[in-house]
Amino acid sequence: MITIKEVTTKKQQREFLNFPLNLYRNNPYFVPPLYGDEKKIFRSDYVYRDTCDSVFFLAYDGDKPVGRIEGIIQRASNEKTGEKRCRFTRFDAIDDSAVSEALFGALESWALSKGMDTVCGPLGYSDLEREGLLVEGFDRLSTFEEQYNAPYYQQQIEALGYEKEVDWLESRLYAPKDDDGSLAKMAAYIMQRYHLHFGQAKNVNDFLRKYADSFFELLDVGYENIYGSVPFTDGMKKMMISNFKLIIDLKHVAVILDENEKLVCLGICFPSIAAAVQKSRGHLTPAALVRLLKAIKKPTVLDLGLIAVAPAYLNKGVSAIIAAELLRMLKEDGIEYAETNLNLEDNYAMRNTWKRFDEVIHKRRRSYRKKLEGLSRD
Repeated sequence: MITIKEVTTKKQQREFLNFPLNLYRNNPYFVPPLYGDEKKIFRSDYVYRDTCDSVFFLAYDGDKPVGRIEGIIQRASNEKTGEKRCRFTRFDAIDDSAVSEALFGALESWALSKGMDTVCGPLGYSDLEREGLLVEGFDRLSTFEEQYNAPYYQQQIEALGYEKEVDWLESRLYAPKDDDGSLAKMAAYIMQRYHLHFGQAKNVNDFLRKYADSFFELLDVGYENIYGSVPFTDGMKKMMISNFKLIIDLKHVAVILDENEKLVCLGICFPSIAAAVQKSRGHLTPAALVRLLKAIKKPTVLDLGLIAVAPAYLNKGVSAIIAAELLRMLKEDGIEYAETNLNLEDNYAMRNTWKRFDEVIHKRRRSYRKKLEGLSRD
């Protein structure tokens, strides 16, 4: 008999956080989030608390947790789009359709009680969180930025009436074997034509002082119509800056300025820390910290983070500059390849940029949607 309980106690919070760690304990492709960061979702002062309502459910078979799910009403997103959507995220369950049916039933009832008419996801509080259900690429290591899930999740979710809304693709990018220098020449030509130059910074703090505000402005404009995105709040900015300080290396950052020192484009790559946090189940143990520092200092894989381009330069070839800079990074000692993370499948501008590399598309993720009209609140 499957029972659903809303998470209200400290014990249930631990069960909620630990469930995927136990479910995927021996899975070589699962990468946990940092446990300390995940714990914050239950705090009253969590950075998204002022723009979101949330609920957490656990499924039990007797006293044993067999599944979990979180529901989020992202009020800022709904206000922006004029919709009444509830997002689902952090869905994990054993391979039993009765568990997923009970979890989604509880979530949908909660959404209806809050006046929502649609459930969508997996989507987090913002597009800075893990999003999308893995539907292809189950035999590939997840990046630290994205969540792994078993193949049966797709069948269980679709059986409950959820339909595809968008897909993302993930690729590995290798330096092209036949690079003839033409990309670097094209980037130099575009820089000269539009009187652009690279911004400099002495260190990470200097970089953030100079460019953080302008970068967030670019992101808000450039990502305004991107699926699942929400405007940056002061709390989100502080959280991102705090995270940047931990793992950013200025060798893997490209800052492009115009002749008036105004930010035109900024791209950030991060060293992959996926393997570094696997063994400790996301806990920052002394051994995990050693692995983390080594991964940051001498990365073999780069994860593409955020790229923002000023609207006035979107069709002026600035993407070639970013591609040339990424190629430079890939040619550095020890870098094997870069992971793109999520690119919407209809983002042809970005996908065309990756054609300049030896690209291997190796994962696909999906966000679903279900209308709740006519469903009972009981």
